[in-house]
Amino acid sequence: MTGLDANLLVRYLAQDDPAQAALVNHLIEETLSVENPGFISTVALVELVWVLESGYACDRTRIAQVLERLLRAKPLVVENSDVAWQATRIFAATKADFADCLIERTGHANTCIRTLTLDRAAAKSAGMHLLQPARRGLHEQIP
Repeated sequence: MTGLDANLLVRYLAQDDPAQAALVNHLIEETLSVENPGFISTVALVELVWVLESGYACDRTRIAQVLERLLRAKPLVVENSDVAWQATRIFAATKADFADCLIERTGHANTCIRTLTLDRAAAKSAGMHLLQPARRGLHEQIP
């Protein structure tokens, strides 16, 4: 298995640098296989989404399609793919940031009873719980 950085995925998807795209195309289409897959970490997924949003102005529908395509690709193994699928579905159906969806779903997969945040949008859209001051102190909110 070979780890893949987000910049390889960006070059493969964008095809905007002919020399680099040719290298990545060869790697993904001719070198990687089910027997010798490429590995995409969840960190690389988050970085990829950030680049597609900020650098390429992709909308969430297009980004969700890209994530689904990567998750389905036979010569690729995505770290915690079940969690990544769940995060992708939430991202596609809400206004939540992909990173927030992945954080919340990763916590859930690791038996967290909840994921706390100070970000109101993450609490509203990604399924997190907003940390608020308790009457007698913070310690009462966290068992």
